[in-house]
Amino acid sequence: QVQLVESGGGLVQPGGSLRLSCAASGFTFEYYEMYWYRQAPGKERELVATISDDSRVIDYADFAKGRFTISRANDKSTLYLQMNTLKPEDTALYYCQRFGGDKWGQGTQVTVSS
Repeated sequence: QVQLVESGGGLVQPGGSLRLSCAASGFTFEYYEMYWYRQAPGKERELVATISDDSRVIDYADFAKGRFTISRANDKSTLYLQMNTLKPEDTALYYCQRFGGDKWGQGTQVTVSS
């Protein structure tokens, strides 16, 4: 069955960095467009970044442009999100997802606070 396991979150001060990982299994990872989403308390889940199967097409939400970098390692079935210059408003539960996916992992909590 499809499994998406996010990791790498934590507590970081404003201006700090984190690298999130998403270990995928149960499907042919290299064939799928992948996404990072986030959900802050009391808010709807929102798209953070998108990466095509071959990494040639990448897109970011406006709030992520210039600070976040999505990447993938198809040989490891792993998706990444490098987050720099973090702000308190980036505090959220971060999830990965594949194209057409409807099952969500547990997410990884990112808290940006001094």
